[in-house]
Amino acid sequence: MRVLLTGASGFVGAAVQAHLQDDPRFALRSAYRQLPVSVSPRLQVCQVAGLESDTDWRVPLEGVEVVIHCAARVHVMNEREADPLAAFRRANVQGTLRLAEQAAQCGVRRFIYLSSIKVNGEETLPGRPYTADDQPVPLDPYGVSKREAEQALQALAAKTGMEVVIIRPVLVYGPGVKANFRSMMAWLNRGVPLPLGGITNKRSLVALDNLVDLIVTCIHHPAAANQVFLVSDDEDLSTSELLRRMAQALGRPAYLLPLQMWLLNGIAQLLGKKAMSQRLCGSLQVDIEKTKALLEWSPAISVDGALLKTAKNFLEHRV
Repeated sequence: MRVLLTGASGFVGAAVQAHLQDDPRFALRSAYRQLPVSVSPRLQVCQVAGLESDTDWRVPLEGVEVVIHCAARVHVMNEREADPLAAFRRANVQGTLRLAEQAAQCGVRRFIYLSSIKVNGEETLPGRPYTADDQPVPLDPYGVSKREAEQALQALAAKTGMEVVIIRPVLVYGPGVKANFRSMMAWLNRGVPLPLGGITNKRSLVALDNLVDLIVTCIHHPAAANQVFLVSDDEDLSTSELLRRMAQALGRPAYLLPLQMWLLNGIAQLLGKKAMSQRLCGSLQVDIEKTKALLEWSPAISVDGALLKTAKNFLEHRV
């Protein structure tokens, strides 16, 4: 089966590529803005202009049966665009729709779109996890653009008959993870005391291996057609518990000070770090029962197993 992958240089896309290029069931073609220096002999690469409204995808799409679309303008902490929503729409909505329209014209059977849990919202109430069929309430420009892309793809599917599969992952972690997750590992590895021992929230996470496994399942599973799926490790953790288990994976003690959540939130607001406080103290849970039942799928790796792999990679590549 010929598969076209976009976003192969990204965190998730690179893992999808590594998996599929070694699977004899698939002939993988990866689209890059800048071609890599070296690739596997089993991988075909092609160069494209990027996620633009006028990008010509016809050559990369030739003979392709399934598209896995991981490329996107991603959520950034220090936004520099004067109009962030317009920038997100250009890439994530207009650029995605351009690819999907040409995919349908070229006879692609299935289009798998990597969306985001930000389509659902930013935070959940205790005992009220998001489900795949909830009314979306995106709150930031990235989430809005992802939702609009989903809607455009669903309309295209209804018009053309090309199957669309939408996957909304929660926070993804695994070997090579960056940003806050890597920072937390670095703090724990250095033995830095953290005032995060009293957090009683619940957050869903998804290991990179589990997300890739679900994406691969959606390539061929007949029940995936025209569905929306949420994905997680199916074990929700508080920030405090995550840090303790992360420290265990690193082989280090966790020095967590039991600061009350209200005090931590207050300090964060005084320091202008309200968004960071929300991510550390707020809850965001997802219900993946639909994903498990419809696809007969379950996470391939446990949280502790995934944390061990992540910690091993961190210790091997730390600077």
